[in-house]
Amino acid sequence: MATIRFGFGRLNFYLLKRRSFLLLKLIAVVFAVLLFCEFLIYYLVIFQCNWPKVKTSAYDSEQETHETVLKAMFLADTHLLGEVRGHWLDKLRREWQMERAFQTALWLLQPEVVFILGDIFDEGKWSSSQAWADDVVRFQKMFRHPPHVQLKVVAGNHDIGFHYQMDTYRIKRFEKVFNPERLFSWKGINFVMVNSVALEGDGCNICSEAEAELMEISHKLNCSREVNGLIPDQKQRSSHCENTQLQLASAPVLLQLLWWLQPRLVLSGHTHSACEMLHGAGIPELSVPSFSWRNRNNPSFIMGSMTPTKYALAKCYLPQEDTVLITYCGAAGFLVVIMLVDLGLLASPFLLGCKLLRKFKTV
Repeated sequence: MATIRFGFGRLNFYLLKRRSFLLLKLIAVVFAVLLFCEFLIYYLVIFQCNWPKVKTSAYDSEQETHETVLKAMFLADTHLLGEVRGHWLDKLRREWQMERAFQTALWLLQPEVVFILGDIFDEGKWSSSQAWADDVVRFQKMFRHPPHVQLKVVAGNHDIGFHYQMDTYRIKRFEKVFNPERLFSWKGINFVMVNSVALEGDGCNICSEAEAELMEISHKLNCSREVNGLIPDQKQRSSHCENTQLQLASAPVLLQLLWWLQPRLVLSGHTHSACEMLHGAGIPELSVPSFSWRNRNNPSFIMGSMTPTKYALAKCYLPQEDTVLITYCGAAGFLVVIMLVDLGLLASPFLLGCKLLRKFKTV
């Protein structure tokens, strides 16, 4: 009797040990996959991005050696979900992805200034006071940054509404959180931030208040060019002027803005996709893709190396969501195989390979 009990005890101990080992293997696989898909993949992908080098000609290389390069990141259309259209799981997933991507980019790339070109929130145009406050708290957590990194935000139509939706209340609460400055200068480079919701009729004519503000900015820029000796002719004004960030405007209004501001580069948001085009006397406009996986399978952002006279741009891609989903599906299949092998319902691939190898050697 004692022998039988001892045998059962050894069998139970063996089964318990086997199940514990299986559980440890499953936990290890799940932990490794989560660590890769939710943390390490952002470092592996963004690590491949490099700041573009500003090209200098042989003629002016000696003159520009003293110019310091400003490293600027340009994001657009983050669309933080609100309480009305945002499912809690979708919101949790998208915000975790953007937070990890942004924090990883800050740590690896070390930008000096970050611009977000509109549509920070998805429901700012109709959200209640409490919902707006909650969205702002989440935004500040996701896009937290060191004191030496400046964050500049342009309002979008989803933040304060189109011209027929926006009112003083929505504009004031946005400007209370985000600095309303339109002209930002650093290292001798001027950035003008313009939004299409300041344009009456979605781009037909510029309203008087916005026109007065833009005229004042234009005057300041012209004075700056005259001080720096960059005003001799139209060609030089176009090639050595400032940068403009805006949410997409219509063609007539954009032409008027180009005439007033004379930028050397235009960066815009709103379209969720990357697109390049030339305006007027060769002024380039680049549409910045969405930073959210809810809008794209392959989000990205723009990296800009800038001096007062030149600039260079590069696109930095974030991890593709397809890659993450395929990794999870592969891991799930691997876990199923481990469990079937442990339960004896499937031959071990290793043992099966050994048997095939022995048969091959025998033959």
